[in-house]
Amino acid sequence: MKTKEPVKVLIDTSVWIEFFRGQAPYQNIVLNLIDHNRVCCMGIVLAELIQGVKSKNELGVIKEFLYVFDFLTDSAEMWTKAGELSLALRQNGKTVGLADCYISVVSHANNVQLLTLDKHFEIIRKEINLNIYSIS
Repeated sequence: MKTKEPVKVLIDTSVWIEFFRGQAPYQNIVLNLIDHNRVCCMGIVLAELIQGVKSKNELGVIKEFLYVFDFLTDSAEMWTKAGELSLALRQNGKTVGLADCYISVVSHANNVQLLTLDKHFEIIRKEINLNIYSIS
């Protein structure tokens, strides 16, 4: 009987920041996910982390993500869907940044859970079937 692999988890920038600050419970949650090979990443999260580094050492650690984690694939179609999601939300009176819409679309398309502290994703979750990782 084939066992089902655990779902990968895309860790959003907001959680990585708390992880690198050593904040509980995020540090333990992320370390557990890393230990169980469940973490994946995507280019926009990597870029957001790089833009906020404070030292060459931090930059080196972040750039290691390229070799440590699986990266989610994207396409022009996903960018189109992110734009359409942003438009649909705006037409419903909700403003959510394009980066968050894009992260949501890529997470959904790759069937991964999203670990985030950003409340915008709860708004998006109501629009698409976004699988948010539960911290509790």
